[in-house]
Amino acid sequence: MLEAHDIREWRGHDVVDANRKKIGKLEAVYVDTRTDQPSFATVRVGLPTRYRLVFVPLADATVGPGYIRIARTRGQVKDAPSIDIDGELLAGDEEAVFAHYELPYQAEPTERWLARR
Repeated sequence: MLEAHDIREWRGHDVVDANRKKIGKLEAVYVDTRTDQPSFATVRVGLPTRYRLVFVPLADATVGPGYIRIARTRGQVKDAPSIDIDGELLAGDEEAVFAHYELPYQAEPTERWLARR
């Protein structure tokens, strides 16, 4: 498991997929508010003039020298929910992030399940 204090140091490093193909640069880490463990990250993708941040799950991610490898393919990430480079994940949009990766989501209507670190 990736520790929250360790993964913050990887901001700006490459994120690669399960096949070691580069996806983009790590922008931010989102922790599970119930456990305070890293759950998702945002990855900067796109053209230099039109960046966006896509969400990728950190379950089964591994850290290497200068990169983080996630257990998903670049194709899966390409169509993942995203936010603008200066945007934020709204509480109502959390479920779509989990659904895209077919992960369970059971937050209470008044709770947030993800918090940015």
